[in-house]
Amino acid sequence: MDLLDAIILAIIEGLTEYLPVSSTGHMIIASSFMRIASDDFTKLFTIVIQLGAILAVVILYWKRFFQSLDFYFKLLVAFIPAVVFGLLLNDVIDELLESPLTVAITLIIGGFILLKVDDWFKSNEIEDPQHPEAHTKISYLTALKIGFFQILAMIPGTSRSGATIVGGLTQKLNRKTAAEFSFFLAVPTMFGATAKKGYDYYKAGFELTGDQINYLVIGNIIAFIVALIAIKSFIGYLSKHGFKMFGYYRIILGVALLIIHYFIYSLTVI
Repeated sequence: MDLLDAIILAIIEGLTEYLPVSSTGHMIIASSFMRIASDDFTKLFTIVIQLGAILAVVILYWKRFFQSLDFYFKLLVAFIPAVVFGLLLNDVIDELLESPLTVAITLIIGGFILLKVDDWFKSNEIEDPQHPEAHTKISYLTALKIGFFQILAMIPGTSRSGATIVGGLTQKLNRKTAAEFSFFLAVPTMFGATAKKGYDYYKAGFELTGDQINYLVIGNIIAFIVALIAIKSFIGYLSKHGFKMFGYYRIILGVALLIIHYFIYSLTVI
């Protein structure tokens, strides 16, 4: 990895982390084209720069993050399923992180789901005058159920934000509330993933060079700035227009990846 690779990956992370298009999938695609996908530092880099994206959420929702202990406990409850299954499936996840084909298939499947969710859950956007908090209140059980949806995001290309937002919609939350809880849940999830990947990297005996440390610093700064812009833009767009555009984007990208994959495979066979 060189500096240009680091900058490109950081921009992709910031743009896609909170959109339902799969940041991990996009970075696998980009790093595969760069021919650095299997590099151990690349795998570390793509996880660690999520810290910059985490900071963007904390800054934008500063007051919400310090509102009550109840808020933190609900995040913890939603985070638990990812911890358990992440530890159990760690080796499988690492193998999938090098598979553009897996990304292509899950992008397409997720795309078709996003084309329909606005219709499936349109009643969530209708406020009940007698129960004004019906589509905005998150219980502990709701938080846990959303946490189980987050497990799906361990398959590259699924999208952590997409899975958790849809999970929130199934629990009668409106789009804005579901998206914001997805953002909040990203903080412990990505912090935990970063700590785990950093520990694994250290345990494997790898040491960071001066250039690599610089890449991590620059990557986090870029991811932070870009994520700030992406989050504010996404919430505004989602509240007005829904998910269809993201569904079409996922399908087009997934189909393009399949074509590229099989074209390259056929050339290799020949």
